[in-house]
Amino acid sequence: MSEKPSDDQPSASEIPDDVWEQFIRDTERDIHTSAPKEPSARARMVTERLRRQDERGEVPPGWRTGPAWQEMNGRAGRRRTLWTVLGVTVAVAVAVVALKPSLLPGDPFGTGGSQATEASPLPAETTAPSAPPAASDPEIPTLDEPFAGSPALRWADGEAGIVLPAPKAVGPVSKDRVEQALKLTKQLLVGANLDPKAVRGARPEAALSLLDPKQPGVLDHLDTALRSPSRKHDPVTLFSRFDPDEVRPVGDVIKTRGRMTFEKGSQGGVAVHADYTFVYPVVRADGPTEVTRTIVRRVLDVELADPARYRVTEGRLLLMEYDQEIGNSACDVHDGYLHPEFPSSEPTGATPSGPTTDPYDRSRDIDHDQDACGTVSRT
Repeated sequence: MSEKPSDDQPSASEIPDDVWEQFIRDTERDIHTSAPKEPSARARMVTERLRRQDERGEVPPGWRTGPAWQEMNGRAGRRRTLWTVLGVTVAVAVAVVALKPSLLPGDPFGTGGSQATEASPLPAETTAPSAPPAASDPEIPTLDEPFAGSPALRWADGEAGIVLPAPKAVGPVSKDRVEQALKLTKQLLVGANLDPKAVRGARPEAALSLLDPKQPGVLDHLDTALRSPSRKHDPVTLFSRFDPDEVRPVGDVIKTRGRMTFEKGSQGGVAVHADYTFVYPVVRADGPTEVTRTIVRRVLDVELADPARYRVTEGRLLLMEYDQEIGNSACDVHDGYLHPEFPSSEPTGATPSGPTTDPYDRSRDIDHDQDACGTVSRT
């Protein structure tokens, strides 16, 4: 049983129509604003009366007013504002992604060409590839992305690309001796192709110090090549060198990919075969920011001989054979440096007359019988 209203407290049905109309107008106004507004004096009076009647159970269900209602509307208003902002943001994001799906991580739309996928590192090369790398997007290399549009984008950086095979004994040669030969070969590759000073044209002392001075003719030949380069004595057949007055490297990264194998040698030791490709991004030394790349593939055979049986220097390598294939360097220029060609410049050196080859194709052997200077299909 509800408590009977006092004589001076009107029931809900006794509230004047003009009061209810004012209350409804005030409430609707509050709903359409994002921030709570102070109720009118009349609305506060009505609210207080209805609150008391509500406590006595005299107000019909559904009639809820006062601060709780206003707070709920305030939250709803802020929530609507938030969704509006998110809606605009999401719409912009959808438009951007539609224009460039690669901005999303992974490949959610199955395009197969996301930058993350393209740049994911390749596993180390352990055997000869069966085919050249697939074509890459024709992107122009820049100072920030010097390997854009190149298969080398997924290759390892510098020394990390020279992964040594697990050593094991070969014939009478111990596992430790094999491991020593592999490490010395890696040091030779690094000193000849990755040492920053040597790449910038300095004498490759680190690489030269690994070669056996007792091997007839080798160091004399290389000294002559470095001192007085010519067609017959050209240091770039073993060392990657650029003229610092002509070009400078872009950043500190040289991309590297290849493999190394070993077997019993002919000089009582272990013979190591190395086949590696190095990619050098460069710009002109005089300031322009156009980036180009030179690709150098080197194949060399060295041996760590048995000093107990042969007249050799312990801890030095015998240079048995070496070969190279250079992509994007001026033809028939034998001044001791590599000379990259830039797309915006006229070619220098002799006009290429040989076949077009892919400098990234590691599935084929170097053509030893081809003397003509050819062209490359990509850089």
